[in-house]
Amino acid sequence: MLPSLFASGDSARDWSITRAAAYGAGIGALAALLRTFGPLRNSGSASAHVWEIAAAALAFALLCAGAAALRNAVARRLIRPRAQ
Repeated sequence: MLPSLFASGDSARDWSITRAAAYGAGIGALAALLRTFGPLRNSGSASAHVWEIAAAALAFALLCAGAAALRNAVARRLIRPRAQ
């Protein structure tokens, strides 16, 4: 079952920020790999490609971790107090 803001009974849990960051890093790395080595790529040095892939992975990791942290904060402040 996918996690959501809907709390059904006692099973309400926070999202794992670490897991969200790991998934985000994977998505960012995959997107950068497709961009770097895809059909519309520009030629450049290999080190530039490595830095581009690392930067995209870091950016997506931070974005996903921030989204998970924001979801947890909203759930703690707005959703869970009503359930009790």
